This record gives sequence, C-alpha cells and structure tokens, in this order.
Amino acid sequence: MWNASKCDLCGDCLTKCLYVEYDKDRAARDIKALMKGDNAEILGRCVTCCACREYCPTDADPFDLILKMMEKHKSFPIKPEAMGFFSMASSVPNQVIKGKLGKPVLSLCVMEMSLPPDAIGGQMFDGLTIAKGGDYFCYVGYVHAGVETPMAENAQKFIDNIAKLGSEIIFLHDDCYAMVDAKVKDYGIKVPFRYMHILEYMRNYLRDNKSKITKLGKKVAYQRPCASRYTPDKDVFVDEIFDLIGVERPKREYEREKALCCTGAFVKVYPTLAAEVQAKNVDDAIRCGAEALVTLCPMCDRVLRRPTSERGLRKIFVTDLVRMALGEKSV
Repeated sequence: MWNASKCDLCGDCLTKCLYVEYDKDRAARDIKALMKGDNAEILGRCVTCCACREYCPTDADPFDLILKMMEKHKSFPIKPEAMGFFSMASSVPNQVIKGKLGKPVLSLCVMEMSLPPDAIGGQMFDGLTIAKGGDYFCYVGYVHAGVETPMAENAQKFIDNIAKLGSEIIFLHDDCYAMVDAKVKDYGIKVPFRYMHILEYMRNYLRDNKSKITKLGKKVAYQRPCASRYTPDKDVFVDEIFDLIGVERPKREYEREKALCCTGAFVKVYPTLAAEVQAKNVDDAIRCGAEALVTLCPMCDRVLRRPTSERGLRKIFVTDLVRMALGEKSV
C-alpha cells in the first residue's frame, strides 16, 4: 500500500521503468502531482507491469499510488472486451476434484484454459485436490485494467472461499499468491490457512525425490510474471529448481528485477509497444544462449507462444520442465 511518508522523491520508480524515459526531476514532478491527487503524464503511459513497486528503494509502493490515480482519472485506455474478461472470470463454473486425504489443495484460479495440455499431471501432483473456477479468482488481475477497487472489495471473499477448501493450499497462479502473501496485508485481512507457491511445492518435491531426477543439461531463460513484483523473494525457488534438475539460467539483460512484462497486460491497449517488447524479450533470451523460454504464469505462456515460435525459441511451462527431469515429458 502507498506510504507517502516513505517516499523521498528519488525518482527510481520511474527512471528505472523499461517502458518510459524519465529523468529524476520529471519523475519527482509526476509523483508530487499524484500525491496531491492530480493527473500526471505517467498515468497515460503506465503499462501496469507493477515493476515500480519493486524498484522503490524505500518500499513506499509507488505502483499502488499510480494504480489508485489511474482509477480516479480513468486514464488506462483498456478495451471493453478486455474488461469483460475480468467480469467473466468471477462467473467461471467451480469444480473441486477431490484428492487423497491429508494431501494439499492445488488452486488453479481460472487459469486452466491458458495452461498447456497436461500441465499438472504426473507424480508431483498425484493425489492433490484440484480447485478451479470463479470462487477462486483472486481479482489481482484487475491491476492490468488500471483499477484497484474490485481487488479491495473482493479480497475477503476470495480468502473465505479458499479457506473452505482445506488447511493447506498451493497456488499455481502468481496473482493468487500475491493476494495471500502481500495484498491482504494492505486490507488488514488475516489468512486462516497454510499456503505456498507452486514453485516452493515443486522445489520441496524435487529435494525429497533427488533419486528420480535426470539432469537436463539445458540453458533456459525465465519469464518472470508481473505479479512477482509483489513477492520477489520467491525467485530463489526458481534458482533452486533449476539447480536440482540441471538447468542453467544464463545471465541476460532482461531478467530478475529488470524482467520485461510478457505484454499480456497491455497488448490490446498499446499493440505497437507490445510487439516491440515481445521481440526485445525473446531476442534477449536467444542472445544469452537459452535453448528455451520457461514460463510460470499461464497468461505469459499463452501470450508468448507466437513470438517465441516465430523466432524459433522453444517455450516450456515450468511444470513441464520439471516433469522432463522426472522422465514424464519429452526432453
């Protein structure tokens, strides 16, 4: 949540932005205007990637300020059909597929339609209860519509619905994990269940089943989701998973804190910019010697299928990568 008392107007939030060109003075002017509740140029140029939240050295959370002002001034030019997706998400039919007693619940949110085929099959997920549908939609995606109100209004309902599933929850969707691990703190909501990200779950499984792993000996680039800006500490799980399965993550320009958005957040709003960013992202992965681009977010996976294919770069969903090392998927 935005904390004006922490902001020293250093400008890092906007000078580090990969989608606009700001110097410190210009950044400070825009932030001052937003603090007064006024409009500012950044509101009409923000792509809602959330990165400025992580760039801020004082944890003032400038993205929260930008998001609130975008909603106030209605400055994000989202298409009506895109807004319709968010409305539709909450009405997706629910389904809970019961697993074995004592096993955790894996929440898919409403992202199953964007997952690659058989993405959650195999031994790692055997016996888990699978929950999917509108009741388990976390509403964090609304940040990519330039509004925060639906997220705030529905956070408690989301937590209550998830709590009914069981006492231990695994979240596949990065947005859902961002809600339970970060955003609920802004709203003063307590989480009454144990939870973990799917990355942590897979890391734990691999660590406990090292004898089943065949090292892959691959170099891959990792596509970091926008929602990871709320929970950047879990990036360590990616490194640990890659180490366990024998995958190298070569250093490249656009990764970790400097990761580029897949552009799913703004591809319909700023299509020309989105195409440029996709090309820059994929070409950067190729230049670093990566044999594939590994995705975590189902939406990232869906959006990047065409640009990776066009440039001859293999795209692999992270669960499929792990299952290759377990001998369940073709390498």
